[in-house]
Amino acid sequence: MDLTGLRVMVIDDSNTIRRSAEIFLGQAGCDVVLAEDGFDALAKIADHQPDVIFMDIMMPRLDGYQTCALIKRNARLAATPVVMLSSKDGLFDRARGRMAGSSEYLTKPFTKDSLLKTVAEHALRAKTD
Repeated sequence: MDLTGLRVMVIDDSNTIRRSAEIFLGQAGCDVVLAEDGFDALAKIADHQPDVIFMDIMMPRLDGYQTCALIKRNARLAATPVVMLSSKDGLFDRARGRMAGSSEYLTKPFTKDSLLKTVAEHALRAKTD
């Protein structure tokens, strides 16, 4: 799958998850921006203007729901798809993610295929909206 030139931000406090996502996305041609938590992401996001954002829910200081809600309040970023990442596949988590403004929910550990498919779907949808 060729996703050359797409800028994807991955926000996760797990170094393993960030590295895996960076490798999978990099192999597909994406420009990857990494952040360790919500504050780190908010500091980097305006400079990088990602096409798609993957965000862990459970993070220290500022969780994924709070970070997503803050991103969605920014007019320049409101249309950017945010995909929540979680090791829990619960209905409550999905609903809460939707309320915060997320576009989709991906369960960890994700596969290379599921990650790339999700990026492709949201990047195409964002371009056609």
